[in-house]
Amino acid sequence: MSLKNKLNRLKKHVIREEKEVVSQFTPQDPLLKLWEEEYHTSVYSYDGQYCLIREIVYPLDYQHGHYKLGEFKEVVAKWNKSELHHPLSSKNHQPSDLFFFDTETTGLGGGTGNTIFLLGQAQFLDDRVIVKQYLLPKPGNEVALYQSFLEGINSTTLVTYNGKAFDWPQVKTRHTLIREQVPSLPPFGHFDLFHAARRLWKKDLESVRLSKVESEILGIHRENDIPGFLAPMIYFEFVKQQQPEIIMGVLKHNEIDVLSLITLYIHLSTKLLNINSETNNTEHFEIARWLEYVGDNESALHAYSSFVKKRTSQGPEAKFALSLLYKKQKDLKLALILWEEIIKDSTKIEIVLKTLMELAKFYEHKEKNLVKALEYTEMMSQILIENGELKFTIENDEIEKRKERIKRKMIKILPG
Repeated sequence: MSLKNKLNRLKKHVIREEKEVVSQFTPQDPLLKLWEEEYHTSVYSYDGQYCLIREIVYPLDYQHGHYKLGEFKEVVAKWNKSELHHPLSSKNHQPSDLFFFDTETTGLGGGTGNTIFLLGQAQFLDDRVIVKQYLLPKPGNEVALYQSFLEGINSTTLVTYNGKAFDWPQVKTRHTLIREQVPSLPPFGHFDLFHAARRLWKKDLESVRLSKVESEILGIHRENDIPGFLAPMIYFEFVKQQQPEIIMGVLKHNEIDVLSLITLYIHLSTKLLNINSETNNTEHFEIARWLEYVGDNESALHAYSSFVKKRTSQGPEAKFALSLLYKKQKDLKLALILWEEIIKDSTKIEIVLKTLMELAKFYEHKEKNLVKALEYTEMMSQILIENGELKFTIENDEIEKRKERIKRKMIKILPG
């Protein structure tokens, strides 16, 4: 039997047992002293319920991967001086405004059947970073869990890894079930670093899971880490026995997760703010595309321009993207120079076809030079004939219609 099947069977067994358990752990138990003295954890009581709050303090010079935590404050200061318009910009923020957040749940699915049993966060103060974790000791204590979590929030922007799709929607779902008994969820800005990692490194990494980004990009190497997929089973065992050492591996895993979000934000920001000096070729090109995608055309133009000078294999794509930005700015002279360079130098058929199309449109509609327009259209036809086995975004029907239209125009202006 495969390991996956064994784990699935074990998971069913543990869940079944958990449903039958009524934990005897209360804040008055002797375990309270153990939690406080050995595990930096206190008990929070509210409305007849309780949860556990673990707090760990890190100095700003603590090194996590390639960066010290204090470098985050330097990055925020640089964003506040930058004119770059980007979804990850912390301009007009203070370091304490950002709230690094991750959860652990009893399953990967959505809906009310999936319980969040651990809320982990990291936040910056003037001279330290505080990691707080809110642990659900057993089912039935969610009011205390969310009351303690929500009364301590004083930030404006979440920083997560795939939190837009999973973590925060899960929080909203669970909160809905008890919303009459706890404070409302605050409105948050949201930096989801998963989308940034996927944009920059999906071509270089076999996976953009946080653990892979940690080891391959950030220089973070976990030792004796609890795999995330085991966390639910470990939690159910903890619910049954209530011994702190059972759940500590999961707490440590979550603690590293939120610290890694800090390191990742520093790393991404460093590349965005220093694109010419801190990126490799792939990152540089993808950031230029990203800036264009989010509508910061001026920054994208500069990013593409500096990338083109590197003369890499992606140069033709960058030149074409740059030419379209010039076209959008009505600077057709600079766009034309780039189009002619691509036709002369590029061997990438798709880019050449797109460039020929731009040239055909330019000469037909702007220059009213129908001879030139037809010449470039015929060149497209020839390329499609010579590469008939390949698929392109520009199809033969489109080219033929353009040819016929240009020819009709030429007939109309013939003398007599």
